[in-house]
Amino acid sequence: MNLPNKLTILRIILVPIMVIIPYLNIQGKFLGIPITFLIIDLIFIIASITDKLDGSIARSRNLVTTFGKFLDPIADKILVLAALMLLVDFGKIPVWIPVIVLFREFIVSGYRLIASQNGGKVIAASVWGKLKTVTQMIAIILSYIDIGVFFECFKGGLSGIRLVINFLATIMMLISVVATIFSGVDYLKGSKDLLKDK
Repeated sequence: MNLPNKLTILRIILVPIMVIIPYLNIQGKFLGIPITFLIIDLIFIIASITDKLDGSIARSRNLVTTFGKFLDPIADKILVLAALMLLVDFGKIPVWIPVIVLFREFIVSGYRLIASQNGGKVIAASVWGKLKTVTQMIAIILSYIDIGVFFECFKGGLSGIRLVINFLATIMMLISVVATIFSGVDYLKGSKDLLKDK
């Protein structure tokens, strides 16, 4: 097994570790942020770095494999959805955010399955897809160090750096949701011919 695939597997292994952390009842806060949130955030950041590393290493060293093509996007989806569902569980974001992400991923994955059966046509990632990925990562990282909850910056009660972090986390999360929707629509437009019977 090559290095990029090992990094992908490491990313998958980090997900259950991230999910287990809240059940360890770790006490204490740092700068007003629960230690539990900081540990989860650190694990998420490390996992996100492996996502960037495995792709760049695979391309630069010509180590792209079928196994990696299959597992890498699955690892990414598991990581993001696990992090979002934990935020829902902590009451920090509304449930409709991960539902939209999950709906989009099911639709796109279905189309990719059809594409693989019809000559393996590949739909290139659009600007919306790239924006979705970047803003999702930033929004999740900020949400775990945000002592407030989604949209609280527009309701009052926060000030100073706490207000700034909550505002940035909220805006980034909203942009990521919009980008998620538009990237899904863009993908459907680009692959509409796949549903036509030949």
